This record gives sequence, structure tokens and C-alpha cells, in this order.
Amino acid sequence: MKGKILIIEDEPTMRVGISHLLTSSGYVVKTCGDGAEGLSVIEKEGFDLIITDLKLPKFDGLAILKHVKKTTPETGVIIMTAYADVRTAVQATKDGAFDYIAKPFSNDEILIIVERFLKFKNLEIELSRLKESVNKQIGFENIVAISPSMKDIFDRISSIAKTDIPVLIQGESGTGKELVANAIHNLSLRRDKPYIKINCAAIPENLFESELFGHEKGAFTGAVITKKGKFEFADKGTIFFDEIGDMPLGLQAKLLRVIEDQTITRLGGNKPINVNVRGIFATSKNLKDCATAGSFREDLFYRINIVPIIIPPLRKRKEDIPCLIEHFLKCFGEKYSKPELKVSPSAYESLMSYDYPGNVRELKHAIERAVLLSKNGLIDIKDLPDEFFIQKTENTPLNLSLQDGVMFAERQIIINALKETRGKKIEAAKRLGISRKVLWKKIKEYNIQNVSQWEQKSNNVPKEKHDD
Repeated sequence: MKGKILIIEDEPTMRVGISHLLTSSGYVVKTCGDGAEGLSVIEKEGFDLIITDLKLPKFDGLAILKHVKKTTPETGVIIMTAYADVRTAVQATKDGAFDYIAKPFSNDEILIIVERFLKFKNLEIELSRLKESVNKQIGFENIVAISPSMKDIFDRISSIAKTDIPVLIQGESGTGKELVANAIHNLSLRRDKPYIKINCAAIPENLFESELFGHEKGAFTGAVITKKGKFEFADKGTIFFDEIGDMPLGLQAKLLRVIEDQTITRLGGNKPINVNVRGIFATSKNLKDCATAGSFREDLFYRINIVPIIIPPLRKRKEDIPCLIEHFLKCFGEKYSKPELKVSPSAYESLMSYDYPGNVRELKHAIERAVLLSKNGLIDIKDLPDEFFIQKTENTPLNLSLQDGVMFAERQIIINALKETRGKKIEAAKRLGISRKVLWKKIKEYNIQNVSQWEQKSNNVPKEKHDD
């Protein structure tokens, strides 16, 4: 059984035609001829979906919609009408209608909408199941994931956390390497000791040695006092070397020596200082390739690569996306006082189909933006960054509603015009055949955010002056 559907339609031919179509497609169908009968049946029976005409005897479609959303909000409602005006469509959407279809419509149109609703309902059921998984996984040091590949990583973290061996964490930018490092330290026997983080890509090469090992007074110009380095501050604790592949080659030999001997010597000094520090290393580079190319010491690579942890990119573990969406919705909903947020079907589909070159970090920022821009408790596709919209329009599924399809196409045309004119709105408006006022309204309506960036991308041509 594919789903149970109630049809409320006062025109007998239309009612029988839709019933026959859906029944022959495998659905269980019940029909009613007016609003009062429809409400009575709804009170007695449960349905996955209700398809109701807008204009009905006794109770209209909007009254039925409001009643359904109040009593059984999980039930979907599709409004049919021959009186297709935008205000009624907007009102129906605000009141919770899944979709709005104008008569006359084809068999394929109604079937596509019904299938799209049931697909979305299944996603909601799956998301509800994943909410429980999210709560369980948050207990593992705030790492939110349910995919088998990440569960293997959790097992590896648990196995090595209480040892002192070095750990090399590899993965693309934004995959959560620092979260894994935090988990290892927090589950270790050193969790109550210092935990020092160093971004190897952010420290100037001429200051690196002093930062790590400290310096004696007078070691160089400006060294007016003796200063401890990170290793001394982290004694008996952990140092997390982020982007270890960016450490200067000359300093890598000294780091290897510290790992082997657990002693350091301050810059300008000659007295060895014993330190007891565990090293956790992370990189977005392929260190083996770097070693082959000569930019990373091979002996250091093999010394820190005893237990590698390789975090797969988000595009290769898409089963984690729903629980991450739910997690970030909860976090940012609380942060910005917008609880109980929902994601529209088109926005959810875009979030699920996007490839995330920026990985979990990109998803997090996209959800934060969407929460901030959302209205009426609903995150729509226009609230997502342009990258999500562009991918959606380039591969738009056939089962979109007409309203969504028109919105996608119009937004992309406006974006293309703005890019081609380098953000000059008067010129873009002329190309589009609309006034500048209408263009401004559309930019605001579709949350097109990066106009100023396009103004700067002028293919090395000096920026022209213009009056908009």
C-alpha cells in the first residue's frame, strides 16, 4: 500500500476521475462531495494526504486545511481550484498546504505532486528517526554522525584515546578534524592537563621556533625577557598541530627530535628541558605526496602516522546530512530565538543534493544563514546561499511544483544578468527588460547576497563608475 488519500471534491466527474487515477496507481482512496462530509470523515479516519477543492459547499478548502493542520499536522493537504489567484495560494501555503494546483491539470501533474508529498513525508519520518540518533551521537564529544565510516572513526578514537601515541588526522577542510582532535584529548588520561592548539599555517616562519620552544632573553632583537614556548606550557598535556603540512621544512627535524626524545631547547639557550607532551596532528594535504615531493620530511611522516584517522568528505557520507541539519537547526534556532523551524521540501532537497566542497563547515554556515533569513518558521530555498540554488537550477528535478520551478528559473536569470554586468543594476535591469525598482525588489525577495562581489570581479578591468 503506497498511501491513504482522501479526495474532497463537489464535482462528480472530477472526483471520480482523480479517484480512479490514484486507485489505479496503487493508492487507497476515499472520496467526499462536500466540506462537511470531508470533516466528518477526517474526524473518524486517518489519512496520509488530503486533496481538497478550494470552493466547496458548507466548508471550503481553507477551513479543511486549518482543521487538518490543527488536529493532524502530519497529514498533507493539496488545494485544487479553478480560481487560481496568487493571494489564495499564498494564504494556503501560509496555513500549511503542501502544494496548490490550478484546474485544469493533467494526470501526470497530480501524480507528481502526490508522489512528491509522500517522498517528503518519508524524509520527515527518517528525519524524526535521525533526531534520536543525533541525541545519541552528540554524547560522543559533539561529533554528529551516523554513517558507518564515521562510526569506525569513533571506534578508533575510543581505542587510542587513552594511549600516548601520536595521531595523524587527515581530511579536507571543514570535515571536522579539530573535533576529532578534541575528542581524543577529552577522552584521554591527559584530559585535565593543558591542551594547546597551534595553527601551523598562521604562524610566520621566523617566529615559529620561538613559538614552539620558547627563547632566552637576548636570543634575538626584541627578546627582552625569557619566554616559555608551547611545549613547556603543554607539559603533561596535549598539543594539537593543525595543518602540520604547512610547518617549515627546517623546523620539522626539530619537531621530530622532540617527539623522539621528549626534550626541547629554547632559542638562544643550550639547556635541554624535559617535556611530556602528546602530539595530535591534522592536515588537509596528502603528506605522503608531500614527502615524495620533498616538502615534508618522510621520517616525520612515518613517526606521526602510526594510527591515521582519515575523515571522509561530507559528499561521501550523505547519510550524515539529515542529522547535521537537525543539529544545526536546533543550535541556531536556540541562538537566534527561532525554535521549531521547519525546512521546505525544495530547500531540504537542495541541502541533501549539494556536494559541499566546504564540507560540514559549509553546511553549518548555510544553516546559520537560513535560520537568520527564515520567516514564519519556515526555511525556504531562497534562504540558502546562492551556490545551493545554482546547483539546484542546473539539475532541477522534474517533480518540482510549478511555483518552485518558476522561482528557480527567475532567480537564476537575475543572477546571470548581475554577473554579466558585474553587479551594475541599471544595466542588468535593461537586459532583463524590467525597471531598476523591480530588480531591487527581486534581489531582496530572492536574498541574492553577493552583488558586491560581482562588482569586484571585473577580469582585471578597472571598476567603472555608475549611478546605481
